[in-house]
Amino acid sequence: MNRLLGIVLDVEYLFTCVHKEEDEDTKQVFFYLFKLLRKCILQMGKPVVEGSLESPPFEKPSIEQGVNNFVQYKFSHLPSKERQTIVELAKMFLNRINYWHLETPSQRRLRSSNDDIAGYKVNYTRWLCYCNVPQFCDSLPQYETTQVFGRTLLRSVFTVMRRQLLEQARQEKDKLPPEKRTLILTHFPKFLSMLEEEVYSQSSPIWDQDFMASSSRNGQLGIQTVISPPPVVRSVSYSASPSSLEQPSSGSMSPACKVSSGLDPNLGEKRKINEPYSVEDSKRPRVVGDIPIELINEVMSTISDPAAMLGPETNFLSAHSARDEAARLEERRGVIEFHVVGNSLNQKPNKKIMMWLVGLQNVFSHQLPRMPKEYITRLVFDPKHKTLALIKDGRVIGGICFRMFPSQGFTEIVFCAVTSNEQVKGYGTHLMNHLKEYHIKHSILNFLTYAD
Repeated sequence: MNRLLGIVLDVEYLFTCVHKEEDEDTKQVFFYLFKLLRKCILQMGKPVVEGSLESPPFEKPSIEQGVNNFVQYKFSHLPSKERQTIVELAKMFLNRINYWHLETPSQRRLRSSNDDIAGYKVNYTRWLCYCNVPQFCDSLPQYETTQVFGRTLLRSVFTVMRRQLLEQARQEKDKLPPEKRTLILTHFPKFLSMLEEEVYSQSSPIWDQDFMASSSRNGQLGIQTVISPPPVVRSVSYSASPSSLEQPSSGSMSPACKVSSGLDPNLGEKRKINEPYSVEDSKRPRVVGDIPIELINEVMSTISDPAAMLGPETNFLSAHSARDEAARLEERRGVIEFHVVGNSLNQKPNKKIMMWLVGLQNVFSHQLPRMPKEYITRLVFDPKHKTLALIKDGRVIGGICFRMFPSQGFTEIVFCAVTSNEQVKGYGTHLMNHLKEYHIKHSILNFLTYAD
């Protein structure tokens, strides 16, 4: 019953999309999905996209695998610290693609009439059905763009995407902390230029199906999952058409981390340096991209210092422990501010606080489109609730709405969001750290929240 009720909500939302959408190709897809979900309600079935679109993945290797191969192909010789920088750039690029809003076929036809518009239209329709619309219609199965599309789609968007990313970076360079500025303005353009050569080259090996197997045979360290995006609950905003998003970047293990973790059969007890793999180890199921046992034993036999087994794992941990370092620097420089605000029935309304509450209501409404606006407004302006507001350039860009229950020793977190164009900057982590400090001062050490 809950599943059917969810489909009913999606049908209503798609009905609104159909009427608001101006592009004919997009409107047709919205209308098809609207009829599909309505049919599922009548037949009490599950939605399955039918027709000539086929099922994902649509091309192999995927964009994600291609970028993994690119990092291995071009940068495997670098020291761990430099290689970790490249991995961060690759993650940033993949995140951008996953939340990149493709131009419509009609827009592409006007920009470049010589392209294969028919092929692009098929991929655009697939992207809408499997990647974009499921972001705000939970009843449809959702896939990451980088995991189901390959070089064909990447070629069609890379040039425009590269130009817009670099232009955006130049426009926002003054707002970036120094360490991010060097990464984005110096290393990212070089990374994109090198990747562009491989994307449009007819003979690039990174798009070969057996790239990982051949790299293992050549004695190189395979990195099947250098960039492994974990599942993330995303918030979506909708204007005239489903908008592009940014996803907060998340950590991934470097190759050496994979090796060292594989050498820990017992938690808290390391394998001795000269101890080879046992028969039981060799019987474990292998997955595509595994490093051959012979290669691992050969590498292990050359290690004389057990501390060297850690490799870049320490960098990986330190990167996670300071995820909000950039946000902390911005707070010290006065770029961002944090304020706990709330409505009051006993005091005269403060104009600035009321403007911040309205801004918070707008951020929560845009980032949580499935949540009724009346419900958000009622809680944000409820005197029993408070909100930790994140202010940048005088406007609200994020916040956490909560209600404290001091006598019971806990606080309920109601809403938590950062506006999409300010994500991937450590603001969410820094918000939560401020919230923890605030509650420690009030002797409340437990949070309660619900999420779907």
